[in-house]
Amino acid sequence: MSIPHLFRCPISLDLFTDPVTLCTGQTYDRHSIEKWLQAGNRTCPVTMQPLYDTSLVPNHNLRHLIEQWLITNPDMNPRVKPSGFKPSPTTDMEMSLTTIKCILESESFVADLKVDMLRKVRDLSIESDVNQACLIQLGFFPLLLELIFQSPMNSIISNLELLELSLDCVQMLSPSSDFASLNKILTNDLKLGSLVHLLSQGNAKIKTSLCCLLKTTALSEPTQEVAVIIGQSPHVMRSLVVILGNNGDDHELASDACVQAINGLCSLEANRQNAINQGVVHGLINYLSRNSTKKSESSKALETLECLLGPEIEKNNFAKINKLTGVLVKHIFEVSSENEGSEYAVSMLQTMVCNLEWAYDEAIGAGVVTQLLLLIQSLSSARAKTMARNLLKLLRLKYKGCDKKP
Repeated sequence: MSIPHLFRCPISLDLFTDPVTLCTGQTYDRHSIEKWLQAGNRTCPVTMQPLYDTSLVPNHNLRHLIEQWLITNPDMNPRVKPSGFKPSPTTDMEMSLTTIKCILESESFVADLKVDMLRKVRDLSIESDVNQACLIQLGFFPLLLELIFQSPMNSIISNLELLELSLDCVQMLSPSSDFASLNKILTNDLKLGSLVHLLSQGNAKIKTSLCCLLKTTALSEPTQEVAVIIGQSPHVMRSLVVILGNNGDDHELASDACVQAINGLCSLEANRQNAINQGVVHGLINYLSRNSTKKSESSKALETLECLLGPEIEKNNFAKINKLTGVLVKHIFEVSSENEGSEYAVSMLQTMVCNLEWAYDEAIGAGVVTQLLLLIQSLSSARAKTMARNLLKLLRLKYKGCDKKP
């Protein structure tokens, strides 16, 4: 089979590697036309028209067509080299997406070369939505997942940069990807084991990226089945609780992302009992105890607590949990009108005061009245203020029903 005429450079007659278009509308391979211009020529080689502008405009459409053609005709790709080949810097700059994919798929190439290829994939993803669509169409999303959740587990974190770049690229491609590959990979026991290993042994950046991937998985309808498998894994939940407890600047982003992941997983009812059993409630309370009430993640943490504890409180099937009342009172007053954290805190306190005898005394002791009054006078939402007034009325009724005085 010969190379289609339109896929050949008019100067070199070889397959285009980097097609660019002149002001005359003619397309050439960048390397060939640059040599023509550097030789002092100021005409179009095909039409011989004078060039009023020597700018070279990348022809992305033609390049994508060639990439697609090479997928079905890999033997025609002159850029796929034998095992062990290490390209020169010039060749490296001209590599196609197909070549990049071949290198990432092969076990014959060294990790450093794969890291270079992943940097190219990341840069292309950042550049445009068209590039992202092309990468997805060429099958880069499942390939990146395989790189992340590879086996055996003892070699998973041998190259941190490769892992970090792979996770960066997955995050960029996730919003528009077909998640069938994610379902296939994370329903595999070995791959799920790799996820647990990375959550426990990876650095803060890797943990943050994995938590973002878990959040996306839980909140995307096509992947909710695998999100249930992940959420019912005791090992995954325990690893997330450990990340929640990590403190310090390096781990702050990881613990914040972990709150978002747990919130997504606990939005699925099937995961909630396992979350309670593995200590998520205590992990969230400790997270809220040490973090600012202004964080958006605080709202997610409070929402998750209400989701996990609300039904048990209403059934009066609830034992005291250390620091819970104090944490809820602390988070009543939120200065942002868009933050729903205060609503979750007030809602839980109201349920507790209604159903638990000891909750009234603890809330009063923690300063609930002052916090509610501040909330009513703030710029918070009308719904939050209404809830605050209702809780004040309930506290007043409880007070009138008590024999003791404040």
